[in-house]
Amino acid sequence: MQKLSLCLWFDNQAEEAAKFYVAIFKNGKIGKIARYTKEGFEIHGRPAGSVMTVSFELNGQKYMALNGGPLFQFNEAISIVITCETQQEIDYYWEKLSEGGSQGSCGWLKDKYGVSWQVVPSLMENLFADANSEKSQKIMKALLQMKKLDIQALKKA
Repeated sequence: MQKLSLCLWFDNQAEEAAKFYVAIFKNGKIGKIARYTKEGFEIHGRPAGSVMTVSFELNGQKYMALNGGPLFQFNEAISIVITCETQQEIDYYWEKLSEGGSQGSCGWLKDKYGVSWQVVPSLMENLFADANSEKSQKIMKALLQMKKLDIQALKKA
């Protein structure tokens, strides 16, 4: 049993967001859906029977989406990292997740629900192994000019 998972707080789009993510990831699946009781209305203003939480899984990682109301908003302090082996994977996730959202710099994007993602190549860790080298400096300069990361351009730098 996985002991740690991430809970994503939505206003009222938990089920919609979970279905969106599951459709993007090939190994995604929806788990259990819990619904508010009549007491939930008193606490959160949610009608009895409406979706409270949706558990879902993306590539073996478990998540929970919660309809908790508008009190909290997503920001870049928390992001989900997708490590990609190929440029094709980077392109795929970048296109799918940024649709209706916004594209940031250095491989960061926000999806249409406001969740921050980093779409990065698996070779990233090795590129900056020696932060003081001239090569790492050139790679960083190239990286800072990119929105969606380009593996070949990073290798070339």
